[in-house]
Amino acid sequence: MKSSLLWSSALLLFVMTGCSSAASTNVTTPSANAATAQQASITITDFAKRQIALTQIPQRIIALSNGDMDIIYALGGTVVGRPNSNGPAVVSAAEQVEQIGSTHEVDLEKITFLQPDVVLGNYPMNEKDIPAIEGIGSKLILTGANSIQDIQTQITLFGQLLQQETKAKQLNKQIQDHIHTLNSKTSTAKPNVLLVYGAPGTYMAALPNSLSGNILEVAGGHNIAANLPGLQNFPQYAQLNTEQVVQANPDYIMIMTHGNTDEVKAGFLKEMQNNPAWNSIKAVQNNQVEVLPSTLFGTNPGTKVTDALDLIHQILYPERS
Repeated sequence: MKSSLLWSSALLLFVMTGCSSAASTNVTTPSANAATAQQASITITDFAKRQIALTQIPQRIIALSNGDMDIIYALGGTVVGRPNSNGPAVVSAAEQVEQIGSTHEVDLEKITFLQPDVVLGNYPMNEKDIPAIEGIGSKLILTGANSIQDIQTQITLFGQLLQQETKAKQLNKQIQDHIHTLNSKTSTAKPNVLLVYGAPGTYMAALPNSLSGNILEVAGGHNIAANLPGLQNFPQYAQLNTEQVVQANPDYIMIMTHGNTDEVKAGFLKEMQNNPAWNSIKAVQNNQVEVLPSTLFGTNPGTKVTDALDLIHQILYPERS
């Protein structure tokens, strides 16, 4: 195995699903009856710092990512278009909803046919799609998540969009309470973890400034890649270096993937077997190499971020879960 495993630009498109920057949000509701869509006047500021005005609560919403869709349904809304999926919809109530591509590849023809009031896209990935979406008479709202705090900001913003601010506050409080509970069960001596994003033959390390890296740290793990330099164009991830991993000697190795999980794990184990140095790592010796579910990791899980936190915590602290 080479000391630095190769990665491909194609894989990096997937991990950008969670990329974002912090957003400010505000809303004006001149009407006394804000719950009535016909009377609402709403102005929000998305993650690209674009002010977007709507004359009523949007009734026809398209979500380009599962995390956005999850939040909309958690707030009591629905969507008329959802991301493509190889399996069941992550929100069971949206199972029969039309699939319209993804943040990586927008199907403008399907979106046009559905006549959405708003389309929820990723910042910065879908900035290029603003003219096309606006050209069909819809609004494109850009958000994303590189942290749990970003997810909470999304919840606040979508709560304002749907005039469900009280529900949004409740959801964010539930997340904060969940984190507080986990913190009370976390040891001060945190287990060392290597968090890998992979596809067959291509692997890289997730850093603390990525969403999955943030989830790992909040759940009570220590990211051994924390001091590695981020990739120039994708600073949330680092090139995987075998020598540094062996030196850090992680207690656990966790793998995220959008592909066949069994194939990715088998490929990663084969890569390790080809380099005897990996056999000295505690995670390998103790068979603590875990493949994390793609619905919760490697992409924004929305309000199900609490499930992601629980899963990591249960792996790291089985006796305290």
